[in-house]
This record gives sequence, structure tokens and C-alpha cells, in this order.
Amino acid sequence: MSSMIRKLPISTVMLPAKVDSVTATAVEGMLLAELRPGARVIVDGSEVAYMSAAGVRTFASVLHRAADVQARIVFCRFAGAAWDCLLVSGFSELLEITGTTEEAAARLEKEPRLPAGESLHPRRTAG
Repeated sequence: MSSMIRKLPISTVMLPAKVDSVTATAVEGMLLAELRPGARVIVDGSEVAYMSAAGVRTFASVLHRAADVQARIVFCRFAGAAWDCLLVSGFSELLEITGTTEEAAARLEKEPRLPAGESLHPRRTAG
């Protein structure tokens, strides 16, 4: 694949109130639908009141797929229990997360700090 990937317009995905084992498949589908080479996606967590480990695993899976297609994802506006879940799991350090959608858009306009997914272990490797 060419290293010259055209930047696409930024799209935003609003997450539902619950990101758990019941909704994880639908959330993953929503996020994967936005991924294509050069995609830039804001994932808005402002409506998320509850998130389980299944939700966090979904984000990891989508981030790996984003790396595969050279897309970028920035998460934003997580608060309360959803933010606590990201913090306790350590994903607050692994994902690009901002406080506002404006900050997320500005981050997507800049070059990435790491290629998407590089901060996560590659698939099929031990930690």
C-alpha cells in the first residue's frame, strides 16, 4: 500500500449510552463502517454512561483495523464511569483521547504521535 494516503474529511461517530457485551458488536460495526485508507474519525463518548471491558476490547479491535487501513481515530468527551473504565484499564494512555470534539479535530489535522495501533501489541503476539 502506498505511503501517500489522501486525507479524507473528518467523520464523527456518537457512541450509545452503554458500550458493553450487549452493544459491542453494533458499536464495532459503526466504527468499522467509517474506516478506509486515509479516514479520520472522531469517536464521541459524551453519551456513554456505562462501559464494560467488552467495550474497551472493541476499541482495541477497531484501533488495530484502523492501523491496517492507515486510518486515524481520536476519542473524545468521555466522563464519569466510562472515563473510569478507560483509566483503570490503562487505555486512557494507549488511545488518543481529548476533552472536546474541537481538540479531536485539531489532533486529526496534525500528524499522528504514533501510527494508529502502534501503542498496542500486534495481534498474535505475547505482551
